Amino acid sequence: MRIAVCDDNRDFLAQSQATLSQWFFQGSVPVVDAFEDGDSLIQAHTATPYDIILLDVVMPLLNGIDAAREIRENDKSVKIVFLTSSPEFAVDSYSVKASNYLLKPLDEKKLHLCLDEIAEELQKNARCINIRSASAVHRIELNNIEYIEAQNKRVIFSLCSGECIASTEPLYAIEGRLAVTDGFFKCSRSYIVNLHHISSYAAKELQMRSGCRIPISRNLHKEFEEIYFNTFFGKAGELF
Repeated sequence: MRIAVCDDNRDFLAQSQATLSQWFFQGSVPVVDAFEDGDSLIQAHTATPYDIILLDVVMPLLNGIDAAREIRENDKSVKIVFLTSSPEFAVDSYSVKASNYLLKPLDEKKLHLCLDEIAEELQKNARCINIRSASAVHRIELNNIEYIEAQNKRVIFSLCSGECIASTEPLYAIEGRLAVTDGFFKCSRSYIVNLHHISSYAAKELQMRSGCRIPISRNLHKEFEEIYFNTFFGKAGELF
C-alpha cells in the first residue's frame, strides 16, 4: 500500500511518518512518501498514483482543498484524509469526497483506526487496479485484462472487452501491483499475461483467447508451466 503525507510543517511530517511506521495491515508495512506542498504531491501522484493521501488543509500557495480538487479531476478513487488544526473546513472536505477529516494534534489510535477502515475498503475492491493514462486515471477490473505490453515509453493494456488503454506508468511499477495469486505472469521483458485468458501454449509462445500470440522467454517456460498448473490444478503432486 502506498501512502502520501502532505504538510508544510516538517516537524508534523516527521511525526506523521513515525506514526505511520507503527501501522500494519495484515502484516504489511506501507510505503510512505512525504511532501511539503500540494504541487509536488500532485506531480508525484500523477506519475504513480497513491492508495491513500493524508493532506493538510492550510498550506501556502496551493491549499489542501484545492490540491484535492485538482487530484479529483483525474482520479475519483484515491482515498483522501484531511489533517488540520481547525474543524471549519469539514464541509469543504465533502466536496472532494474525503474519506475522513482528522484534527491535529494527531491522535495515533484515531489515525490507525481510520487507516484500518480505508484498507479494508480497498481490500474489498482489490480485484481492480488504477492505471494512469495521459488524460485520466482508469479503474480496470483484473479479470478484464488479457495481457499487458511495454511499447517504448508506453504500457498498453489489452482488455477482454476489446479496448486498449495506454498507460504512462513504467512496466516495473505496474508489475509490482499484479501478483501471481491474481493470475498474472511476466512471460518476457515486455509482456505480462493473465493466465485465465490463455487458450493454449507452446515452447516459444502463448496464445490468448482473443487469438493474440505472446512470446515467452525460453528461460521462463518451466516456471510458467509450474505456475500455470498450480493455478488451475493445484500442485503437481496433488494431480495423482
